[in-house]
Amino acid sequence: MSEGGGINAALDSLFSLEKYRSRLRNMALFETNSITVEFNDLFMVSPNFPYALVKEPEEHLDLLSAAAFSKLLIEGGAYAEKLKKQGLRIEPRIVDLPSPTAIRSLKSSLLNTLVMIEGMVTRITPVQPLLSKATFACASCGWETEVIQRGQLIEGPIDCPRCKRRGALQISEGKCEFVDSQIIRVQERYEELPPGQIPRCIDVVAVGSDLIDVARPGDRVRIVGILRAQSQRPPRVGRPRAFKMILEANSIVPISREFESVEITPDEERQIHEIAKSPDAYQRLVESIAPNIYGWDHVKEAILLQLVGGVPKNLPDIRIRGEINVLLIGDPGTAKTQILKFAAQISPRGLYASGRGVSAAGLTAAVVKGENGEMMLEAGVVVLTDRGLAAIDEIEKMRNEDRIALHEAMEQQTVTVAKGGIVATLNARSAILAAANPTFGRYDPFKPPVENIPLPATILSRFDLIFIMRDEPSDLEDARLSGHILTVHKTGGSAPPIPVNLLKKYIAYARRFEPKLTDEAIFAINKYFLTMRNAQKKVNEQQSSAPLAITPRQLESLIRLTLAHAKVLLKQEATAEDAEAAIKLMERSLREVGYDPSTGQLDIDAVMTGKTRTVWDRYSAVYAIIKELVREGGGQALEKEVRARAKNLLGSEEEVEKILGFLSRSGKVLFPKRGLITAA
Repeated sequence: MSEGGGINAALDSLFSLEKYRSRLRNMALFETNSITVEFNDLFMVSPNFPYALVKEPEEHLDLLSAAAFSKLLIEGGAYAEKLKKQGLRIEPRIVDLPSPTAIRSLKSSLLNTLVMIEGMVTRITPVQPLLSKATFACASCGWETEVIQRGQLIEGPIDCPRCKRRGALQISEGKCEFVDSQIIRVQERYEELPPGQIPRCIDVVAVGSDLIDVARPGDRVRIVGILRAQSQRPPRVGRPRAFKMILEANSIVPISREFESVEITPDEERQIHEIAKSPDAYQRLVESIAPNIYGWDHVKEAILLQLVGGVPKNLPDIRIRGEINVLLIGDPGTAKTQILKFAAQISPRGLYASGRGVSAAGLTAAVVKGENGEMMLEAGVVVLTDRGLAAIDEIEKMRNEDRIALHEAMEQQTVTVAKGGIVATLNARSAILAAANPTFGRYDPFKPPVENIPLPATILSRFDLIFIMRDEPSDLEDARLSGHILTVHKTGGSAPPIPVNLLKKYIAYARRFEPKLTDEAIFAINKYFLTMRNAQKKVNEQQSSAPLAITPRQLESLIRLTLAHAKVLLKQEATAEDAEAAIKLMERSLREVGYDPSTGQLDIDAVMTGKTRTVWDRYSAVYAIIKELVREGGGQALEKEVRARAKNLLGSEEEVEKILGFLSRSGKVLFPKRGLITAA
């Protein structure tokens, strides 16, 4: 550089600042060899230095390293001498360039320059030792030489300079020096993805212990590094003209590991507390969820509570989840997809996926083979949204064997993988917001709710709240709906009570609270639970088996909803008011899907098992007829006699056929010969 000594003096003044002197002292204290340098601080060195650093990063990083080492001799001389003796240099980690470069905008014109990218980590390789200094020894005369390694392939002499013997030099691995390295795959953020485009990604090479395992799959990261071109295969007979772009990481900073990492300024914190103290705070927050979608206030309320979440409990033997799972069953055109996309957008760690194009591996985790043949894990949706929200649309379109992969994630909050020699358990503490169309395309009001829901009971029972979104003609509601849609098209939509950016930070701030249940809240929840457990028994005290209106699983959901309601209002304690709001939302869900249409009473069996208590009683009655006739027939009964008695009981041949089919599939009854039936 032409500025020569002037630049060196300016760099010395930079590291003379107290914050950098403090970092150098900490570096000596903790025996590291990297120091963080803010890009804007470099303008104090010279107006041209930052631009020169971007254009010629290696040369100017060396200048920064030398200046930092000179100051370290003053701040921690003993450690500086130790670094010098070990042949190590100080690594300046540049952070916060003025603006990031989109991954899809990385072109050959940017090669060998300093760039900053932002994206999501999707894959991380195991830590591998990378050769930094190779020691070559002659097998003939014992002559040794050390060669610093920088490229993709090992570099060094072939012939021995002393004895001139060709090919006698071999690497002495015991005397070589290695550094930790890792390859991170970073994919561009979904919110930056152009319509109709496939997300692009780039491999980032991280070298140095301070860059290893800084990020994990699912993290949003900001990476500063030098863009390089790498040959896609080792040279053999010829070298391919097409090279692969990689990024040599200089610094890696997670920018959204979870809700708690969202940066909130003091002014925004003041606004958040002002909103929480207003008398209509809760209503304003609910109205700010998908504000341009008409109606569905109870659904928006459930999503607000889901975004904030309850309070998880880590007990010595079990973990009780705090995440809330919500399922929407709706007619086409009821804005389910738009609600899901808004929820994924407002969550600092949210992803949207469609059930039509997702597999079990895409939902949980996949074992893939790396370029070097090693097996590694690639995170799926629920792992990438750990401590966030996974919005899964058209969940009924998924294959059943793929959907089963969600069971463990929804209740145990983990994903267990045992493939390709890899056995691992990954965290999947994500809230599931799913949507599905009714079984018959549109909701059939003449059939029980459970027959309209195209999902098995095994997954239905894992949702805390299930809502039916029906498109029912109504003169008043249709007029309001059309007026709302026309207004949105005319004005471009109305401003929400709380701006989206502030709402996102409000939710992140509210998640930091961990309220406790007060005695009043415990009393309200306990009273409701016991009342619902006893109510059906009193109504059906003449019956041998009464339906259950609520189970302990719904009790756990009530506690989660109560604590989430308190967190929304930034409260340290959950009161009876919070419990009543949770009970009201739970009752709405139960009355939509957890009731027996033949009796009009709540029956949680409809959700837990997929059949109401009335249906189970019919199955039991038919099975009892079969057992009685089999006993009278000495081990077998005539099928036509069974059908006749069952028809007299049920009044419908179609119902008899359905029940016999179910009993046969479940192994309760067998058909040894045509026309005969026996009980298992």
